[in-house]
Amino acid sequence: MATENCDAMNMDPDADLLSDEELEREAEGFKEQGNAFYIKKDYAEAFNYYTKAIDMCPKNASYYGNRAATLMMLCRYREALEDSQQAVRLDNTFVKGHLREGKCHLSLGNAMAANRCFQRVLELEPDNSQAQQEVKNTEAILEYERMAEIGFDKRDYRMVVFCMDRALDSAPACHKFKILKAECLALLGRYPEAQAVASDILRMDSTNADALYVRGLCLYYEDCIDKAVQFFVQALRMAPDHDKARLACRNAKALKAKKEEGNKAFKDGNFEAAYDLYSDALTIDPNNIKTNAKLYCNRATVGSKYEEAVRDYEKVYQTEHTKEHKHLLKNAQLELKKSKRKDYYKVLGVDKNATEDEIKKAYRKRALLHHPDRHSGASTEVQKEEEKKFKEVGEAFSVLSDPKKKSRYDSGQDLEDDGMNMGDFDANNIFKAFFGGPGGFSFEGKLCCDVFRIYSSLHI
Repeated sequence: MATENCDAMNMDPDADLLSDEELEREAEGFKEQGNAFYIKKDYAEAFNYYTKAIDMCPKNASYYGNRAATLMMLCRYREALEDSQQAVRLDNTFVKGHLREGKCHLSLGNAMAANRCFQRVLELEPDNSQAQQEVKNTEAILEYERMAEIGFDKRDYRMVVFCMDRALDSAPACHKFKILKAECLALLGRYPEAQAVASDILRMDSTNADALYVRGLCLYYEDCIDKAVQFFVQALRMAPDHDKARLACRNAKALKAKKEEGNKAFKDGNFEAAYDLYSDALTIDPNNIKTNAKLYCNRATVGSKYEEAVRDYEKVYQTEHTKEHKHLLKNAQLELKKSKRKDYYKVLGVDKNATEDEIKKAYRKRALLHHPDRHSGASTEVQKEEEKKFKEVGEAFSVLSDPKKKSRYDSGQDLEDDGMNMGDFDANNIFKAFFGGPGGFSFEGKLCCDVFRIYSSLHI
């Protein structure tokens, strides 16, 4: 080792008492001790002895190279990069220095800079197999970056996560790759995984705006809007030009405001306004599945049409397959089904809590009112309409006067399951059974005078 590589001006108070050769010998001793600890994988001690060697001879390229290797084993890649760069500044032909600088760049995700270092190695040693392999690694990372960019633009977030996992195999300390992976995990709804990645970065760098943004994004998508806004604001404090954090913060505030306005309108009984406000909120961010699921539920609750409610609950259940949402969807589908069938209570003019006697009285009134014989002198059109109403009254009475059928009807079940085919229903049979019996009326021709007397005595 040339003595000119040792600097007489160093921090050792006894250095001015030592010759250059003595400084070199002492530095070499520290280096050898560092090597011994390195072999034992005691990298912390190895680091200390390499540092002592550097203090003795700060212009020795190999000492910086050795300490860089130790720092790499300690995953302190940025410090290792500084040492390896210092090593090649001192000796531009130092192959190991260029290799370690390239590996540091690669570990930190800077594939272009890494490639330049490995190309320099190949200029010095064209057959260097390690450099040749590392060049392939840099090319692979650049390709994964390109594929990830395309995937993100196409919203193929699974592809992005795959590419970033492959890239991180060679670039384990790249915050950019980790953040992109975490963001896509959040967009895929894999919030715990995304949170874990962002938290790891924040433990090393609490001011990392990208990691703060991802933490906020996870909270935002988990419907913790207020906490999410706090992280977005913190991210913008660290990086005022962080466009994603600014947009997410704006969306979060707008979503909260619209939802609260809708809730207030609902509480005030202004259902139409509540419906419109919930609809406006749903346009703010289609990616916010959990909040939107609640908005769909709210909108379905105030929906003016059952079809709209069913569509909203279907969207909710598609995004979150919970028992609660399945129950809400089933109820909405039932109400839709009930809304499309005949309202037998309305046909008879009674409410749903009507007693058996009230149902009988209502049938008597409506059956006599719409019986075809009573309208035999009317126009053909009127006769058809009254005949239709008479049949509906008979159907209604047949169902509501039978406890089993009434129960099935009230629960929205198909009456056909009971063997009741309304298409073949004969209202006259119900009428005869109600008014007839032994010595009863006959309605094969005109209504008899007794029936009309009964009818005229009713207050319809």
